[in-house]
Amino acid sequence: MTSSTEEILKKSSIPNAADALPGRDTPIQVTGIHAVNGESFLRKKNTYEAEVILGMGCFWGAERKLWNIPGVLVTSVGYAGGYTKNPTYEEVCTGQTGHSEVVQVIYDTRQTNLDTILKTFWENHDPTQGMRQGNDIGSQYRSVIYTTKDSDLAIAEQSKDAFQKALIQNGHGMITTEIEPLKTYYLAEEYHQQYLHKNPNGYCGLNGTGVSCPIGLSV
Repeated sequence: MTSSTEEILKKSSIPNAADALPGRDTPIQVTGIHAVNGESFLRKKNTYEAEVILGMGCFWGAERKLWNIPGVLVTSVGYAGGYTKNPTYEEVCTGQTGHSEVVQVIYDTRQTNLDTILKTFWENHDPTQGMRQGNDIGSQYRSVIYTTKDSDLAIAEQSKDAFQKALIQNGHGMITTEIEPLKTYYLAEEYHQQYLHKNPNGYCGLNGTGVSCPIGLSV
């Protein structure tokens, strides 16, 4: 086995908690101001606002796709699903934190709902690829949905079931998306926040399957 193959295998598996990098107690410092609309993603949510954490490969392109959904108020990017406390981007890239690159989506429940947001999620990446997304290989690129409410967890599972049927009908495989309650969301560094707004010609590997996701079935 070559060293490059060993590295890929290491990055494509989630470490045990005991083997993960320890991280640090100090959070990464960011301004908390969304570069596109000036909203704060650090403020306390209003009663009509809801949140979901989504991972669909590299978070640069994913965040841009999600902040453009009507009814989404503010987004941020970060890390979730692993063990390392307040990880850096470089640590996440080693595959030894257990985290996935994710987007925090805060939306106005009077204007949109989780089903609509999940439709964009399912249609704009390939959720059948396991520990990769296209040419981006590693556990940090796995497809994930982390929810903050039990009712949202049920909606996400039902949405997955509906899209799985559509994928099978179109010759695709089984969904590998991780759907779990959110444990901890760690913000990524300032330069990653709204990256493609700051760098319009930056890398975006977002690519869906071409299959349309039915919505409203979980309501």
